[in-house]
Amino acid sequence: MKRAFRQLALCLCALVASAALIPLHAQQAGESAPPKFRSSLDVVTIQASVRDTRGRTVSGLRPDDFEVRDNGELRRVVSLRSEQYAPVSVAVLVDVSGSMRLAGSREMARLAYELLLAQLQNRRDEVALFSFDSSLDVRQEFTTHVTSLSGALNDLTAFGTTALYDAAAASAKRVAARSGTNKAVIILTDGIDTSSKLTAPEVSGIASSIDVPVFVIATVSSTDQRLALERMRRSAQSDEADLRDLADWTGGQLLFASTIDETVSATSKLISELRQQYVLAIEAANAHEWRRLDVRVKRRSATVKARSGYYGG
Repeated sequence: MKRAFRQLALCLCALVASAALIPLHAQQAGESAPPKFRSSLDVVTIQASVRDTRGRTVSGLRPDDFEVRDNGELRRVVSLRSEQYAPVSVAVLVDVSGSMRLAGSREMARLAYELLLAQLQNRRDEVALFSFDSSLDVRQEFTTHVTSLSGALNDLTAFGTTALYDAAAASAKRVAARSGTNKAVIILTDGIDTSSKLTAPEVSGIASSIDVPVFVIATVSSTDQRLALERMRRSAQSDEADLRDLADWTGGQLLFASTIDETVSATSKLISELRQQYVLAIEAANAHEWRRLDVRVKRRSATVKARSGYYGG
């Protein structure tokens, strides 16, 4: 793990304290009561995706199939939810900075957005639409009227600098307040941040502490995709962090959309994964500090994607 992430606790006290206290059961007026973990203990919830070596979703797991370590200490799973094809709550975050004008990124982002909407169920799932350049703009607050958002990016223009990490942090806090259990931030971007005050590790800490996975769909050309992968390879050998780290550390994923086929595959895989997640609960630590989480299953053929930690106390 990169040094920046290992030292994340130093900045979380100032950056995450308020976000970490956002109630996971917060409701908006008129919403149905959310699923809750009832216990005499304070608990931490963890969204987890489990797949086999072929990338297929692993179903039917029980609490004793999971191994969760909190700062290296083994924790008992006090509750587990697994609802096949569960409703999802997603915030779609669209990059409208000037760099999106290049190499068809803006047009591919429009396509990815419409394909994402096509994967959602009207009046069952909920979605919000945000755009960002140097600041975050709310285009549509959360709604279950999914079909009404089709065409919302037809007037998309690209201008200004890119505060991608800042926008990701702000939208993650909004998603955290939703009542559903299967939640995520989905970012459509060319992957270039030029003006954020926050770094990738800091945003990862914010999103992880409130259990919101961040999925990034990079709408770039095939040439730019190769360049991006090379940059990530170099950053993996240094102390720098990038979009792939942001996605991985929050339990999300970085996907590329360089062609129509890639875009169709990425959007379908993303929503399918969200619908089939496990939601675990473990006893929370009382210490006011960043707590490192390691979630695994007791099967060598399975891999788990989950949040990397939480803010204790």
